[in-house]
Amino acid sequence: MAAAARDTRYRRKQAVNGSLAYDLDYAVRERELRHAGEAPRVREKAKAKVRETTRVLVRARQVVSPLAVLSVTAIMGLALVVLMSYVQLTLLSAETVKLQTQLEELETENVSLTSQYQRMFDMASVKEAAEAAGMSKPSSTQMSHLDLSAGDSAVAYRQREPGLFRRILSSLHGGVCAVVEYFD
Repeated sequence: MAAAARDTRYRRKQAVNGSLAYDLDYAVRERELRHAGEAPRVREKAKAKVRETTRVLVRARQVVSPLAVLSVTAIMGLALVVLMSYVQLTLLSAETVKLQTQLEELETENVSLTSQYQRMFDMASVKEAAEAAGMSKPSSTQMSHLDLSAGDSAVAYRQREPGLFRRILSSLHGGVCAVVEYFD
């Protein structure tokens, strides 16, 4: 190995004794050595450039889709229908309460009138009132008797069943009437 160190090819300036790794701080050290006795430089701040714009930026007009307008209108209409149905429901429930109280009053009145009627029902007073009005028992000439000894007879006619078209029309008529009755 000593012989190899003496060899001229290893003595050249390009030969490196030590590590072959890059020295990353080399440029920084060299700059500091070159400017070792100088005062530090003060950098001037760049003046901010002021740019004036005279034109006004206007956002482009957005187009509203007719489908969006139609759907918002439909939603508002449905909300209105729901609101009106709640109003009708409230009115009907208030009316139901009134009718129930009226029914209770009429039932108590019915009980009192029935008891009053039963007290008034006396055969002697009824007979006197009938004679005063000119009523009398019917005579035998005024009575007629029916002979029911003969058998009964009846004729039943069979009705034709309506066709498919008539049944569909009657179903539609019933549905429309139910919807109209619901909203009235």
